[in-house]
Amino acid sequence: MNVFEAVVLGIVQGLTEFLPISSSAHLLIVPKLAGWEDPGAAFTAVIQLGTMLAVLIFFWRDILRITGVWLRSLADKELRNHLDARMGWYIILGTIPISVAGLLFSDAIEGPARNLWLNSAMLIVFGLILLGAEQFGRKAKQLSDLGLKDGLIIGAWQMLPLIPGASRSGSTMTGAMFLGYTREAAARYSFLLSIPAVVLSGVYEMRHVGDGGGPPLVGTAVATIVSFVVGYASIAWLLKWVAKNSVNIFVIYRVFAGTLLLTLLGLGVITA
Repeated sequence: MNVFEAVVLGIVQGLTEFLPISSSAHLLIVPKLAGWEDPGAAFTAVIQLGTMLAVLIFFWRDILRITGVWLRSLADKELRNHLDARMGWYIILGTIPISVAGLLFSDAIEGPARNLWLNSAMLIVFGLILLGAEQFGRKAKQLSDLGLKDGLIIGAWQMLPLIPGASRSGSTMTGAMFLGYTREAAARYSFLLSIPAVVLSGVYEMRHVGDGGGPPLVGTAVATIVSFVVGYASIAWLLKWVAKNSVNIFVIYRVFAGTLLLTLLGLGVITA
């Protein structure tokens, strides 16, 4: 991987991590279309640390407040029903399903799940599921309405993007919208919920960076930095967009991209 490829892949990660169109699928698709080598699952996991840094900086006030209240609530019973204390628990408990599934199915995630036929189909399937959430979700609840049951259900939705093409942000937003949350509330909770899982995954996969069969150190570092810069801008844009607009534009893109890829695969233009 040269520096140019790293910059392009960093831009792709930054643009697609927070939009409900699947960053992991695009990090597989773009190299395939460009004729580059597959950067691998470890590369994808590590450069997501760049976009997570963007989340930490963008939501630093919320994160400090939630962390502070949650820590104090461990000793102060009166704080345990405070929204921020409960939010801390929901994020922790909501991270358990994807953490367990990620460890159990790590071999499949790094191998068979990276098949382009599967990823293309997932773009379409989960695009249509997102459309269902947009059409049938009540979009009335705010984060202040979040309870343990909803927090666990949305956390379970976060397991789906272990298959590239499903989209982590898209899956959690879809789950929240089906439960009746507004698009903006769903997006905000999706960002906060992603922090532990993505950081744990990225740190775990860092052991492969620079070794013989893993992603290159320099290329990974460059892509991570670029993904941070582009990712920060993407967060701001998405929150403004979903506050006033539907997610149908992402549904259309997913279905179009998935259909195009399946066509190219069927014609033999690209291989899975």
